[in-house]
Amino acid sequence: MQPSNQPLPSTLIVIPTYDERDALPGTLSRLRAAVPEAHVLVVDDSSPDGTGKWAESIAAQDPAVHVLHRAGKQGLGPAYLAGFAWGLERGYRLLGEMDADASHRPEQLPGLLEAVRRGADLAIGSRWIPGGAVHDWPVHRLLLSRGANLYVRLLMGLGVSDATAGFRVFRAELLERLVAEDIASQGYCFQVDMTRRARDLGAVITEVPIDFDERTEGASKMSSRIVREALVKVTLWGVSRRAQLLRKALR
Repeated sequence: MQPSNQPLPSTLIVIPTYDERDALPGTLSRLRAAVPEAHVLVVDDSSPDGTGKWAESIAAQDPAVHVLHRAGKQGLGPAYLAGFAWGLERGYRLLGEMDADASHRPEQLPGLLEAVRRGADLAIGSRWIPGGAVHDWPVHRLLLSRGANLYVRLLMGLGVSDATAGFRVFRAELLERLVAEDIASQGYCFQVDMTRRARDLGAVITEVPIDFDERTEGASKMSSRIVREALVKVTLWGVSRRAQLLRKALR
């Protein structure tokens, strides 16, 4: 997708961090080069490795970089919600999210921004639509992600190929309605939760193909607890949706 010549709206990209001191510098440098008009908010959960302190040193030099410190590791979902609330309070009109480890290529962010500017309320960077790709993943990771998204699609009928993707851009009007709801999802299922809520609000959701790269610095935050939470919650959401459809059919 080729960007138009219109000026970018006021844009904030939220990056949650916990022990990402090795990975964040390269990601932030690439992001600032790819979309210099955008501001960046690093939401750090008191990283023991000094990620937050390093981000503060960059923010002191670059007025487009901001840091939000949180007391302890509280989970991915709450970090994003805190970052989104921070951005909405300051009037940003487009709010994006991406990983700190450059698994999401910052150079592909303009495609997501453009999708929202052309009418989408939520643009999702998708690995599993034509043009999308995953690089250097082991087979078990591929099977987990493919299987999870297939399960979500069949059970919940979201109409999205990559509901677990964490590379996204929201229109502020949609996000304001989403953050007003009681969202308690923590890890892997946070993205699914936000997608289903956006769908239920009638949002226009567009998927944009992206490349997903395996991290080269730091350690993955994926755990069996996060996977279990996602499985349980997605199942409950899916069963609830099917029950609602059945009740409507029987009226």
